[in-house]
Amino acid sequence: MRVRSLLVIVVRASNFRGNLMKKMSRCFLGCCLAAFVQVAMAQPQTPVLQKIASGGHLVLAHRDSSIPFSYLNAEKKPVGYALDLCLKIAEAVRKKTNTPNMVVDYLPVTSANRIDMVAQGKADLECGSTTNNAERRQKVAFTVPHFITGARLLVRADSSITLLEGMEGKRLVSTKGSTPLKAATQANRERMLRIQILEAPDHAKAVEMVEKNEADAFVMDDVLLYGLAASRANPAGLKVVGKFLTTEPLAIMLPKDDAPFKALVDEEMRRLIYSGEARAIYNKWFMQPIPPQNTTLNMPMSYLLKDFWKYPSDHVPE
Repeated sequence: MRVRSLLVIVVRASNFRGNLMKKMSRCFLGCCLAAFVQVAMAQPQTPVLQKIASGGHLVLAHRDSSIPFSYLNAEKKPVGYALDLCLKIAEAVRKKTNTPNMVVDYLPVTSANRIDMVAQGKADLECGSTTNNAERRQKVAFTVPHFITGARLLVRADSSITLLEGMEGKRLVSTKGSTPLKAATQANRERMLRIQILEAPDHAKAVEMVEKNEADAFVMDDVLLYGLAASRANPAGLKVVGKFLTTEPLAIMLPKDDAPFKALVDEEMRRLIYSGEARAIYNKWFMQPIPPQNTTLNMPMSYLLKDFWKYPSDHVPE
């Protein structure tokens, strides 16, 4: 009897240990699987050059109304100063990866989502008018600046507004997610100007709000303001006024932590600058008639950009 009881105890203990081991094994496998998934999700996007060499497409992000940097012409085709520079970079990618049939895709982006599109690997280059600053460099990388500008005000031609300080109690619009919007919001708070800050989904809508008297001024990079005003049905009905609220180096965005791709982009930008090709592209968009209305911005290259291009670098002052 005692022997039988002892055998039962041994069998039950063996079964308990077996079940325990199975549960532990399942738990261990589950933990390993979860860890593997987390590691896989944490891995960076496929490096751009590797993607292209494997037959992938190069994706250029563009804006729809950032004249003359990146916008849609009358045929709804993306064109502009930054687009031309990106297409030069695309040629360098073709040569580097030995893929003469490389396909270039165009991805429309907005001021609000442009950074995420690059950070998430949906766009390889953002060809627009984006400011290179420390906050954005936490998510993306930038190449050598192609323009240095500052934020000013666009108002109606009959407006008496000449400075931000003269807008107390008035309505100021800017594009959602833009650097000038943040700068204006900060200045409004610090100087207690009591300005009503409005957000527009894009540059074109912001200009329209000024024209329709839905806003008293539009704060944005002055070069964009000149371009936007020139593209309107009545350019003489608008004017750019005020001192610089910010000083901003504009540059093409690219993915962060993709060193080979960034090295190639930086090298091509420096080649374009030293060879004079970048200056020729600049003159094409700032000193000659441009679509859609064949107007001329008449904006010679600033001394700031000339000086910066003497020693072109992606490092910019904060």
